[in-house]
Amino acid sequence: MKSKLVYWLTYAGMWLLASLPFRVLYVVSDGLYWLMYYGVHYRRKVVRRNLCLSFPEKSELELRAIEKAFYHYICDYMLEEVKMLRLSFDELCARMEYDNKEIYLAMIEKHGGIVLLIPHYANFEWITGMSSIMKPGDVPVQVYKPLHNVYLDEMFKRIRARFGGYNVAKHATARELVRLRREGKRIAVGLITDQSPNLSEAHYWTTFLNQDTVFMDGAERIAKLMDFPVFYCELQRVARGHCKVNFDLLTEEPRHTADGEITECFARRLEQTIQRAPAYWFWSHKRWKLKREDVVTHHG
Repeated sequence: MKSKLVYWLTYAGMWLLASLPFRVLYVVSDGLYWLMYYGVHYRRKVVRRNLCLSFPEKSELELRAIEKAFYHYICDYMLEEVKMLRLSFDELCARMEYDNKEIYLAMIEKHGGIVLLIPHYANFEWITGMSSIMKPGDVPVQVYKPLHNVYLDEMFKRIRARFGGYNVAKHATARELVRLRREGKRIAVGLITDQSPNLSEAHYWTTFLNQDTVFMDGAERIAKLMDFPVFYCELQRVARGHCKVNFDLLTEEPRHTADGEITECFARRLEQTIQRAPAYWFWSHKRWKLKREDVVTHHG
């Protein structure tokens, strides 16, 4: 009962906040930035450590500039996510630009589906509007990790499904994709691919941002299972409330790639994206909490 009450109070507050125009939301965001950065110091140790280890060549002054820009961005991102509760489809399409659509659509038509590798970068949530560039009847699948709180989980699923997206829990991905294909559906499967995996999912290690890093290879395995072409979502934050994505084809024939090749390619492309504009990645995540020796012990 308590969780349900929290859900409805949270939802009501977010619904009211989402009614504000963007220019007012960004005034709220500026105030939230000062609270998070100078007041409660939200995960500042985590952010600072991640930045220092990722960019050892940068001066302290440069790192502080990235750090502050990140906190401005993350406040904007949170309110832009809330805004999706009441954002119209036309307004989303005006604020999210989709480049390189032709090859994206051609691959869906040719192979019956594609896999999109999406990082926690810029306003990645707005990719849910990709149904606007797909043909009627095609299904934009959003793979997600369910939240422990069932009410909050339901709220975020509702937000992400407003623009035609089909939510699929991570553990049911393969089963649902096979079912959709048997029904003759053409699908675009979007997977967030840069989370820190659980011990049981920690399979592929590489050097990423100067650190020994483990990546989940679930997206690669899904691509090979379905034999879908794989795209990297090159996101760019153009301005406050405006983002664009370029769909870069990594491989049209995933089954012809070596194990780990697609995951490695994602890591390298993401690294380039971050180095271009580092403030717009989720530095507050504990991305490097797993160590290789922990995984060896677990699997051993």
